[in-house]
Amino acid sequence: MRWLVTGAGGMLGHDVVAELRARGAEVTGLGHHALDITEPGSLERAFAAHRPQTVVNCAAYTAVDDAETDEATALRVNGEGPRLLARACAAHGARLIHVSTDYVFSGSSRATPYPEDHPPGPRTAYGRTKLAGEEAVREELPEASTVVRTAWLYGVRGPNFVRTMIGLEASRPTVDVVDDQRGQPTWSADVAARIADLGPDVNGIVHATNSGEASWYELAREVFRLLGADPERVRPTDSAAFPRPAPRPQYSALAHGRWQTLGLPPLRDWRTALHEALPRIRKESPS
Repeated sequence: MRWLVTGAGGMLGHDVVAELRARGAEVTGLGHHALDITEPGSLERAFAAHRPQTVVNCAAYTAVDDAETDEATALRVNGEGPRLLARACAAHGARLIHVSTDYVFSGSSRATPYPEDHPPGPRTAYGRTKLAGEEAVREELPEASTVVRTAWLYGVRGPNFVRTMIGLEASRPTVDVVDDQRGQPTWSADVAARIADLGPDVNGIVHATNSGEASWYELAREVFRLLGADPERVRPTDSAAFPRPAPRPQYSALAHGRWQTLGLPPLRDWRTALHEALPRIRKESPS
C-alpha cells in the first residue's frame, strides 16, 4: 500500500507519517511548499510522481479566529482544497482519509457526546469551511473516503495547549484557565495510529478523540500534576475572561459508536494518553 500524507509538516501530519513508517508502510509526506491542495497542477504532479493508493489529508487552514475575517481563504483551503484532492483521488483510483473537526457542530451545551450522524451546525467561519470540506469529499468520493473528526489535539510537534501549560508552569506562579468549555484532550499520536488502522473498506464518518471528558481547566491541572507541580496553581475562570473573535464550543465531546461496528475499541482515556505523551513533549523542542 502506497500512502501520501498532505500537510505533513503539521502536528498530526507528522505523526501520521511516523506511524505509517513504523508499521513498514511505503509513505510520502508532503508539506504545503511541496504540495498545495488548492492547485490542480500541484496535485497532478504529486499523484504522477508518487502514485498513492491511499491519501491522508492533514492539510488545513486552522487559524480559527483569523477565519472570522478571512473566510474566503479558509474556504479555499478547507473546502475547495479537499474537493480538488478528492477529484484527484477519483481520477487516479486512490482512496481518501480526510481529517475534520468538532467545530462542525454548534458546541452548545449537551448532556451527551455528539454521535457521528448528529446534524452539523457550525457557529464559526472555521467550522463552516471544515464542514464544506467534509461535504465535498463525500460528494466526490462517496465509496472511497473516510472523514475522521478529531478535537483538542496536542502533540510533540508545533504549538498546542499542553506545551503552553508546560511553559506557563515554569514561568508563572498561577495560571487562569477556562472551566466552562468541555471536550476531549486528544494526543495526535493516538489519532495517527487510528488513521493507520482504517481498512480500505471503511467509508463515511468516524470520530477519533481520546475517551472521557475534561474542561481546559481540568486538563491544565492534570498537566501540572504530571509535572510534579501543585495543581492548585491553576485557577478556574470562564470564557468571558478570554474573549475571542470566534466563539469556542461550550461542549464538543464526540461519541465513538462507529468503532464498535468496525470491531475496534475507542481510543484510550485522555489521562492515560497524556501520561505517556507529556515526557515526549517536554523532551522535544518546538519545530
